[in-house]
Amino acid sequence: MTRTVVESKTKTAIIGFDQPFCVIGERINPTGRKILSEELEKGDFSRVEADAIAQVMAGANVLDVNSGAVFSNKMAEDPRYADNNFVEPTLMKELVEKVQAVVDVPLCIDSSVPGALENGLAAAEGRPLLNSVTGEEERLEMVLPLVKKYNVPVVAISNDDTGISEDPDVRFAVAKKIVERAADFGIPAHDIVVDPLVMPIGAMSTAGLQVFTLVRRLREELGVNTTCGASNISFGLPNRHGINNAFLPMAMAAGMTSAIMNPVALPVNQKKIDAKMAELAEAGIIVPDGIDLEVFANLVGLGSTKPKAGKEMEAIHAANFLTDNDPNGSTWINFNKVAPKAGEAEAGARGRRAGGGRRRRG
Repeated sequence: MTRTVVESKTKTAIIGFDQPFCVIGERINPTGRKILSEELEKGDFSRVEADAIAQVMAGANVLDVNSGAVFSNKMAEDPRYADNNFVEPTLMKELVEKVQAVVDVPLCIDSSVPGALENGLAAAEGRPLLNSVTGEEERLEMVLPLVKKYNVPVVAISNDDTGISEDPDVRFAVAKKIVERAADFGIPAHDIVVDPLVMPIGAMSTAGLQVFTLVRRLREELGVNTTCGASNISFGLPNRHGINNAFLPMAMAAGMTSAIMNPVALPVNQKKIDAKMAELAEAGIIVPDGIDLEVFANLVGLGSTKPKAGKEMEAIHAANFLTDNDPNGSTWINFNKVAPKAGEAEAGARGRRAGGGRRRRG
């Protein structure tokens, strides 16, 4: 069985055909997150730390750390900040150190900048996953020596100098090329995790069928593990969680062994709570003053005011159980345990201190 081993200082995550599905948390990524980029530009890593903790609590086995920030204000002061080759190496080292200080799961070092990859690998404790190499000649010659030097596994993305092909046979050929070139560097197939590239189902109706077929071929013909950007499948569609929840177990059944995804259901914000309260007030429904906002959010179907595992995680845990990668369903059972409310816990504790259950009648 192919097994890709990823390690932190204290923990090991194994990506493999006979292993539970590996969730690689994607939230530590400033690309497209303007607020996060602005915070990082100011040296504020509090959101990064919170995102790291929330993802691990939601069930992420590995955390992706991406350094692709844009420092707009600093660009005006110093033109070097317009160059990612200047910004990312230093930022990546800082990100890795901050994340490792608050969680102990393995990391996935993610950048297109060579210096950032090397700085991330040097700062990471254990054996991180490197994200990523493509079939482009320049990228192969730059990344594969790093993979060999640090003895780490790598994500291989199935595009090359011609771009991303819509033909799944072409994407398979690119993956095969990367595996063969890696072998020339002494890098074994079990240290390559192929991303076959998931296309949006809204733009290509065969996208789901394509990736399932590709994953089977990659497993059976190349013997490699696989991953993907899970949310790509639902891009541009309504109820994206519904599509994602169906896609992930189907991909797992086809042989996919990991995904780069958001494991957290993001908390409902105060603005949405206020809007719902105003809507109820307009309908003549009285909301008690001082109501617990978590209770209110759950009652009216807004979700939770706290980060928690998302529905995608529920689908993954169920699929692990159904594919016999959750022995006796223990993980599924623990995932679905409802924590007692504070009042109930206190009442139970008082009952135990008072002598426990009822006495039998004589």
